[in-house]
Amino acid sequence: MASLFAVCAAFFFVTVQWDAVGLTTQPLSLSVQWAKLLPTAWSGWLVFLGTGVIVAIANLLYPRFTAMDEKPRRDLFLFISIFTNLALLGFFKYFNFFIGSAEGAIRTFGIQAELLHLNIVLPVGISFYTFKTISYTVDVYRRKIEATPQFVNFALFLAYFPPLLAGPIDRASELLPQFAKPRQLSFKQSSEGVYLILFGLFKKVAISDGVATSVDAIYGTSGTVSWIDVVLATFLYAIQIYCDFSGYSDMARGVSKLFGIELMLNFNLPYFSKDPSEFWRRWHISLSTWLRDYLYIPLGGSRQSDRKTYQNLMTTMVLGGLWHGAAWNFVLWGFYQGALLCGYRFFTPKAKKQQPSKTGLSLLGGLGATLFFFILTCYGWLLFRATSLAQIITFTKILFLDFGNLTLSIPKPPLPALLGIPLLIGYEVVEYLAENSQLKRRFPTPARAALYAALIIIVLMGQSNAPAQFIYSQF
Repeated sequence: MASLFAVCAAFFFVTVQWDAVGLTTQPLSLSVQWAKLLPTAWSGWLVFLGTGVIVAIANLLYPRFTAMDEKPRRDLFLFISIFTNLALLGFFKYFNFFIGSAEGAIRTFGIQAELLHLNIVLPVGISFYTFKTISYTVDVYRRKIEATPQFVNFALFLAYFPPLLAGPIDRASELLPQFAKPRQLSFKQSSEGVYLILFGLFKKVAISDGVATSVDAIYGTSGTVSWIDVVLATFLYAIQIYCDFSGYSDMARGVSKLFGIELMLNFNLPYFSKDPSEFWRRWHISLSTWLRDYLYIPLGGSRQSDRKTYQNLMTTMVLGGLWHGAAWNFVLWGFYQGALLCGYRFFTPKAKKQQPSKTGLSLLGGLGATLFFFILTCYGWLLFRATSLAQIITFTKILFLDFGNLTLSIPKPPLPALLGIPLLIGYEVVEYLAENSQLKRRFPTPARAALYAALIIIVLMGQSNAPAQFIYSQF
């Protein structure tokens, strides 16, 4: 089945020239330019024939592999799976990045070099379904789950569309059992799904898209900006990326609930974190747990010396930063996140955890720790958003050497964002203090109706015909 699927996919989706097929609805008619339907260039046939050759070789070698002893066979298939997935990811996402970096390194020695650059189209969601494939393979290898005998269910697990662009990266152990059994829809689940879609639209359309113009005006300018411009633009970008990313996750979870599928919670009030460890337990939970289970722990985790633990943390976060995009600012952001984890681990006393006190002094200290770490997080977002290393240096100099310059040039966000930001902050503050992610269910009916009405009105106010791509869809 898998071999047939690969050959058919190569023929129908890569080789055939579908622009030769025309369909009109008024009146309904189908036209096919048969002369142009099949490829005339050698590249189209090469893809099809190459796929057939690879599939044939795989089928010839498969009986030999299955005749091997269990342990070397399992190790071999694990290596082939991980290597193939990482090779595809590396080629599509990082080939031109490393070629360009090599050219820049060669030019520093005064040598002009023009290396091979390819016009590569990045497949949609390649990072996410690569991680899902690797997690499935490793979990089967570790005998945490059984390999699914249904190829259709496996294909659905990889290509399930709601979380495909920006997650969450659910594990096979959670999704495959839901795909394999009949789903029972309920009013409670469906209503929760509709609310998540509404809340996600509120975050994306009203807030994230609303502040995008203000952020772009500062980070996209080549002119002079002030200290307050950099501070406000970076703060708004922290709001933008959170609302954009968590808004997508909310909508993906909401759409899935309408199908009777439960996806994992991907964000849990991350900006209330007091340290980087807590932040990564709350931010992009599916990615942070993936990096922990399939990279950090296999490297040794914290089971060895402190030096080795710091090395594992830095390796994990730098690779996590590189995963976000083929640019050096993402690598620098990952290094910065690793440095925060190592720094907090080094300076935090290794004392037994105690139950937090509810005294006023402890609450004030907790608020101070949260605000301090939020500032550190915002500087990380500066590294993440910057368009070049030169801009990072310039903005960092402004923050430290132009401190207090209140000359304002950043444009004011539109009204939906100005209304939506305090509403979101207020809602999450109440949710955090109540320690209940389902707080709205406790609201009396008039309060819930008012909340839903406010969300709908602000979303409608924030509607725009301008295209607005999700930030994480590029990763």
